[in-house]
Amino acid sequence: MTEKSQSPAKIPECLSMTGYAQARSERGGWAVRVSVKSVNHRFLDLKLRMPEGFDLYELRLRQIVRERIHRGHLEIQVNAEPGSAAPVKVNKELAQAYLRVAESFLQSTSAAADVDVVSLLRLPGVIAGLNGAVPESEEDQEKLGQALETCLREALHKLDEMRRAEGKHLVAELRERLARISGQAEQVRGLAETLRPSFARRLDARLKELLGGTSIDPARIAQEAALLAERSDISEELDRLRSHLQQFTKLLDGAGELGKKLDFLLQEMHREANTLLSKTPGVESEALAITGLALEIKAEIEKLREQVQNIE
Repeated sequence: MTEKSQSPAKIPECLSMTGYAQARSERGGWAVRVSVKSVNHRFLDLKLRMPEGFDLYELRLRQIVRERIHRGHLEIQVNAEPGSAAPVKVNKELAQAYLRVAESFLQSTSAAADVDVVSLLRLPGVIAGLNGAVPESEEDQEKLGQALETCLREALHKLDEMRRAEGKHLVAELRERLARISGQAEQVRGLAETLRPSFARRLDARLKELLGGTSIDPARIAQEAALLAERSDISEELDRLRSHLQQFTKLLDGAGELGKKLDFLLQEMHREANTLLSKTPGVESEALAITGLALEIKAEIEKLREQVQNIE
């Protein structure tokens, strides 16, 4: 027996909330066009615009969108007209009524004008089905509903393709920034290990200045320097920052709705960067270098937050 081939593992996807797509179809005697525009939003905010009288299709179309899209501000425009194969039915009584009104107006104003037949046919209701009029029979209404659904699904499929491509680009940029932050954090860790001798030198110089050159017990200086270093210790912040970076990368390797989770992690990373700045006093070269790196880390985190706002 031959072993069954295993299906390839599904590649995790990150979807952007920005995209545009349009679909057209002709089905059931109707020509339908659907356009979809999507931008970022904290929740699903759907604006559905349809021809007058199409309210009976709104719920089913909204449900289709909710099954595919979970976050973002969506503007969907639906247009429908009788297709080329649809029979043309002229409402002669209504057309004659329009003509009588036109003739009466011309007589009352003594205006000279010929009646334009094409313009007459374009008036509301003269040709059945024009101007978005919903068909009367339930069978024809269902055919139109199916045409609308098919076109909407196609437009959403095209939108997903664009969102998926943009999502891949976003993930690549996010990974680059994560690697940059990780490298900067490790530089901070290395500099932090050299700060204790700097604390001792600074404390010694300060005490000598205050005591006018009186000798000081080196053990006492070391003790005070150790206390100062402990209050300025940033190892825990660096460890938490490293953990957040690892969780961020793990989320990018997964799938599903990532935006809110990533945004929460970035808030925590921003907090750690602020603590690095507040706990690194002094003008020693090491402390100044740590301050510079912490500022760079904050700037990278801010750029990450801007990009994450556009991830579903």
